[in-house]
Formats: sequence, C-alpha cells, structure tokens
Amino acid sequence: MSVKLTEGAIEAFTKGSEVPPNPLLQVVNVRKIDGGSGPARFRLMMSDGLYTMSSFMLSTSLNSMAEQNTMAPNCICLVKKNVTNTLKDGRRVVIILDMEVVKSAEEVGGKIGEPTPYVEGQSKTTAPPAPVAQPLQPRNMSDALQSGRTAQQNVPGSSKPTGRRPAVAVSLGTAPGNRGPSRDFGRKAMPNLPSTPGGASKVVPIASLNPYQSKWTIRARITNKSGIRTWSNSRGDGKLFSMEIVDETGEIRVTAFNQEVDKFFSLIEAGKVYYISKGTLKIANKQYTSVKNDYEMTMNGETTVIPCDDAQDVPMVQCDFVSIADLETRDKDAILDVIGVCKSVDEVSKITTKNNREVSKRAINLMDASGKMVTVTLWGDEAEKFDGSGQPVLAIKGARLSDFGGRSLSALFSSTVMINPDIPEAYKLRGWYDKEGHALDGQSVTEMKGGGGGGGGNSNWKMLSDVKSEHLGHGEKADYFSAVATIVYLRKENCLYQACPTQDCNKKVVDQHNGMFRCEKCDREFPNFKYRLILSANIADCGDNQWVTCFQESAEAILGQDADYLGKLRESSEASFDEVFQQANFNTYNFRIRVKLETYNDESRIKGTVMDVHPVDHREYSRRLISSIRKLEAQ
Repeated sequence: MSVKLTEGAIEAFTKGSEVPPNPLLQVVNVRKIDGGSGPARFRLMMSDGLYTMSSFMLSTSLNSMAEQNTMAPNCICLVKKNVTNTLKDGRRVVIILDMEVVKSAEEVGGKIGEPTPYVEGQSKTTAPPAPVAQPLQPRNMSDALQSGRTAQQNVPGSSKPTGRRPAVAVSLGTAPGNRGPSRDFGRKAMPNLPSTPGGASKVVPIASLNPYQSKWTIRARITNKSGIRTWSNSRGDGKLFSMEIVDETGEIRVTAFNQEVDKFFSLIEAGKVYYISKGTLKIANKQYTSVKNDYEMTMNGETTVIPCDDAQDVPMVQCDFVSIADLETRDKDAILDVIGVCKSVDEVSKITTKNNREVSKRAINLMDASGKMVTVTLWGDEAEKFDGSGQPVLAIKGARLSDFGGRSLSALFSSTVMINPDIPEAYKLRGWYDKEGHALDGQSVTEMKGGGGGGGGNSNWKMLSDVKSEHLGHGEKADYFSAVATIVYLRKENCLYQACPTQDCNKKVVDQHNGMFRCEKCDREFPNFKYRLILSANIADCGDNQWVTCFQESAEAILGQDADYLGKLRESSEASFDEVFQQANFNTYNFRIRVKLETYNDESRIKGTVMDVHPVDHREYSRRLISSIRKLEAQ
C-alpha cells in the first residue's frame, strides 16, 4: 500500500500555522548533541517531500530510537505528538514527544523527492528556488531548548495540507489510516493571563518544559502533596514539602523550601488544578522519585500559583502499574507503581530510628489478578490511618522495591497512597477479586525468592507435617510457610538475656561485678543493660508438632508482655513470672515460619524460626478452609 508524505507540513511547522494531524515525514539527517550532565539530545532534519526543516528535537524519552538505530536517515516516521517552541530570534523548534517509524531506512532505500529548505514567500508552484538557502547550522544548538517562549501543539482537525505537485508516495505494508486518530495532547492556548507573571505567556504542556525556558505557565492537577519535612544540621535548619503534578502530556515533581513552604503550603490542595508559573527546572534525581520526567521543578521567589476553575480535562493521576508477578524481575531499589487488593493487614507497630525518633509502621499484603501477593510497608500517618476492613483496593505510586527476604515494597515520603482510587484499574481489580480472587490463597513474592516453593505473608499455607513430608528447608536456601498452630509448651529457662543497651546492638553483655556491664562488640562498658528474649516454643496442629525459636517481637506477642517487664518480674517474683508462661500456653496463632536444615556437632536438624505471629482471623481462616475443600471436591 502506498503512503504519501504529508506535503505542506514543513511549511506549517516553519510558519507556526496549524499542522496537519499525524504528519508522515522522512528523516533526512540525525545529529547527536551532548547533554552535558543531563541526557544526550538528538536533532533531526525532516522532509515532507517538498521541503526540509532541520530544527526538530527528539524528546529524551525517545532517545532509544536514535541510539538503537531504529530511526535512521531515510526512514519514514509518523509524528504523533509534538510541541513547538519559538526562540528569541523567531525560529521555531519542534520537540517530538511521540513518533513511530512506519518504514525503515532499508525499506525506503533513499531520499524521496527533491526537497529543499523552506524559504518563506516562495512556492514550488512557481520557479523552484535554487538550493541557496542552507539548512540551519548547528550553531548554539542549545537554543533548541533555551529561551523557549511559546508552545504550540499538533492539533487534530486542523487545515489540510496544501499539496502543490503530485504526491510523493512510498510502499508501506500497513496503512496508517488503520491506526486511528492520535490522542490530542494539546490544550487551549491562553494568550493573556493577566494575573500570572508575563501576561502574554501561553499555557504550555508539562512535556515541553526544560531548564532553558524563561517565561512559561502550565495548568496541572496536584496528584500528591507531602507534609512539611524539617531538618537540622551543621549548615542550619530548614523545611520543605513536595508535590507531584500532572496534565494531559505528562507529570513532574515540584519541591518548595523554607519561604516558599510558608507561602504555598496552605494554599495548595491535593486533587485541585492550578496555573503554575516560573519555577526553576533541573535534571531530576531518579533515585527518589518514579515521576516520569527528565526534569524536576523547584519553587522560587518568582513562582506564582493560581487556582484554575476550568479543570475537567486535566487527568487525575498517571500511573504505570507493575504486576506483582513481575516484581521479581525488577531491580532492587527500583521506584514503581503497584495496585492490589488488601488481602490482609498487620497491626500498627513502632520502631525507633537511628536518630531516636519513634515511627509507626504497618505491613499490608496486596494481591492482584496474577494471583501473587507482596508485603507493602506503610509508615507514619499512612500506617496509623490505614483501614484494611472490607479488603479495599490499594494503589501506591512511587513505592520502593526491596529484595529483603524475596521481594517487598515500602512507601516513601514521596509516594502517593490511594485507597479505592477512581481509576479503571481499580474497578477491574475489584470485579476480579469479588468474582474469583477472594477464593485464592495467593502466593507471596515476599520471602520466597529462591526459597524452593516457600512463601511469606499469610500465604503458602502448610500443615506442620508438611515440613517433613515435603522436605522443607533442605534446599540451599531457607523455605518459608504459614501455619495455624497452637502453643503446647514454652521453655522459660534461658529465655531472657542481658543485652547491650545501645540502639543497634543486641549483643549479650558481661557482668563485671562492679556495677558495669561490658559489650565485647562495642568494646565499651555500661552502667545498665536491656533485656532481650529468645523463646523456644513447641507448637502443634492436627498433623504434627514443631519446635520453633521466637525472637524479641514474636516472643513478646506470644507472652503478652515486653522483655523489660519480664526481666524485672523474674527478679521480683518467680511465681508471677511462671504465671505469664502458663497463661500463654494453648493459644492458637497464625505463624509465619522460616525453616532451614542446620548442622551442629555433626548432627543435622531442621531449625524453625518464627518470623511473624498474629491472632487467627477466623473469618479469613474459614474462607481459606472452604476454598481448600472445594479444590479437593474438584479433584
């Protein structure tokens, strides 16, 4: 099938007039421009068969097309999305945001037609001009990004191309007409915004922002707004808050410091749309954000933020959700978006940070339509406020992936946590879970990588007899499983020891018998110590029993008392100390257990360690038993 290059497109780009939708252009030349500390940029010369224009710039998100030679001279491209920046000298630079190679350079075989650089006022219907007008030289090519004044989009429905001679055609296997119209990423041009700095500046898309523009205004929705964060160090005190904003073309992270915090924090509300002008743009630090933009914005003394009432066409949020099943293929510390149904939730717990600050945390097990589960940790107010009743859909934008014990996720200061969000993915997941997902146990990717069939969270349910029959723990790495079991015996002898009182050291101290206690690890003596628990327990279900070791948190949960209280109780009343252990017997829990074959004094045995312990959720337990019965009936 023949495809015509979109004659008249280059003239329209050069004049700044309306460009035909989805123009088909031929790449004449590709030039790489060093980006310095930022990503490289690629400058293109393109032809519509009549004229050429050398001031096309490829968005950095499309750099792979040039780097992998997908886009090479002579290939034919469909320009789907673009913005046009007008420089100080009147030249126009077209930044290509989305483009598809529809015919490779090898298939085309050479240049189509005899295009020449466009010269305003001349037409190829009269005498074609001699090729004396040279293409734009690569002088000061950073101008392609510097001093950008206006942004103009390729809007569907604009005027038709003005062909002046028989169309130039090239054979193509698939007609672009079958692709359908591209999505319009344009926006109403607002030539006069009297209440914004630079009243003549137009509203430009986020995708066109770069550090070299002077005047610009964007219209965007606040999708995530953090709280105020403070710091104090040798250089002084400070505070900041950050937010993520989105429009039809993309998203960007914005941060305000000190005076700008006082100025803007109380004025900006998450979910609302604002005109934002004059921020400072710099290369984004991808280590701390999943926002898909090469740049990030900092508010400064000239920044203005004005509410926008006409906001129906501005999207609510942009997420690129990763399937839980795919988390094992992602790199450690990757920042990504995830969505799932809250299958189960732990109680809030407290931890003390290295700077002696107490922080709340809560673990949540999310499952998606892949049937896999992952443990997600929420912190601070998010952990305190989260309500897992009713098994809501939870979406997190910008969670950090950890490889601790398999794959797990943690919400960050910059993460957006959404409960039952109003997005299509959430409705689809809710329907799947209510119809069939609720009957699945789910296999967790947490604490299972390389575990030979193990699983963390409230998944990979086993009977204790399965430890022996399935030879769990005999592989190179430990296995993890969950079990509902009852405590039948607790060994209280040697369950407590005196440990180093420093925060990050739990080493046993040596009593110097002079009122001081020595820690060999820290090589220091202390006038005090802290108690730590190592509790041996025998647990049983209807099939077997198993000795397990419970460390501090799980031991305190089983005994119902903290280690410090138990240590003092043992010193003051042995009978009361024994009573605590008697009361703890014959209670039933959900255990998450790690098993591994260990050898000591030439004797090998399976060592079980309790990783987590919680009271039995009888509703969920009954649902799981019913599901197991149905599976047995179907066999």
